[in-house]
Amino acid sequence: MKLKLNNINKSFGKLHVLHDVSFEVDSGRAMGFLGRNGSGKTTSIRCIMDIFKPDSGEILLDDQPFKPRELKVGYLPEERGMYSKEPILEQLIYFGQLRGGSKAESKKSAEEWLERFELSEYANKKLEVLSKGNQQKIQIIQAFLNDPEMIILDEPFSGLDPVNAELFKDAIRDAIKKNKLVIFSSHQMGYVEEFCDDITLIDKGDILINGSLADVKAEMSQDKYRLEAANLNREQLEQELKQIESDLNLEQNLLANEDKISLIINLSNIAPNNFLQKVIAADVQIKNFSVYLPTLTDVFLHYVKEHDLLTNGINEQDAEKARDVSF
Repeated sequence: MKLKLNNINKSFGKLHVLHDVSFEVDSGRAMGFLGRNGSGKTTSIRCIMDIFKPDSGEILLDDQPFKPRELKVGYLPEERGMYSKEPILEQLIYFGQLRGGSKAESKKSAEEWLERFELSEYANKKLEVLSKGNQQKIQIIQAFLNDPEMIILDEPFSGLDPVNAELFKDAIRDAIKKNKLVIFSSHQMGYVEEFCDDITLIDKGDILINGSLADVKAEMSQDKYRLEAANLNREQLEQELKQIESDLNLEQNLLANEDKISLIINLSNIAPNNFLQKVIAADVQIKNFSVYLPTLTDVFLHYVKEHDLLTNGINEQDAEKARDVSF
């Protein structure tokens, strides 16, 4: 299956929240949906779920108008909505029936998931007696009831300890293996990197990226290398780089970024072997010289900062220069 959003716009009064939002999600390839608070993620998801009606644009499933009520959709919203004073099994059955399952089917599915998540002993307890982490597991279970074909998870790891997080990870992996449509929205970049083949990045209602995470990282790492010296600290190594720039009459700075242990070097204007010869001639003892592979956090900051510049009136050429300096 393929889910497509084409040029979705949504406003609330004078506030234009989504601006021609377009992206695709393929079944069997979890998509990480990223953005700052207030960027438009939740509004986009609610448009998909038909909770909000878009002002314009279309949402398609396999090139046909998408009707959530005609597909089994599991949805875990960021704002939880289960009943704290009702017995757990009873309300799971209720949610399963709301999704179109029979009472017997919903009961069987709920009991299987309670057992899988090690919560069977609480089936007849009220939700309020459970710990925060176990309440979150119940919220997750309702999203997986009755074997949904599409699963939308908004900040799903909130409140889970490492043991419970691992149980949940196994459930997500199984859903991906079963070729489900999985949309995974989270600020916890490590989890997104662990599960998602594709990412969509939205900022201020604009889509900045939609595609393969591996391709996005490869594009960002082009001509960039990580450099660490054994005999110089970062400040000293930066001075050596400035001298190399002067010797070679380079117009572009070699230093693109830095982290706690090393420098990120942009070698778009010099061959790596020539650069290394200059570094060795400067008596720098190389501890690490490797292709720079950005983290998802690097990717996120890279594109969001560039978008900030563009939306603040900086032209694309200047934004590109600023981006190269930052990353």
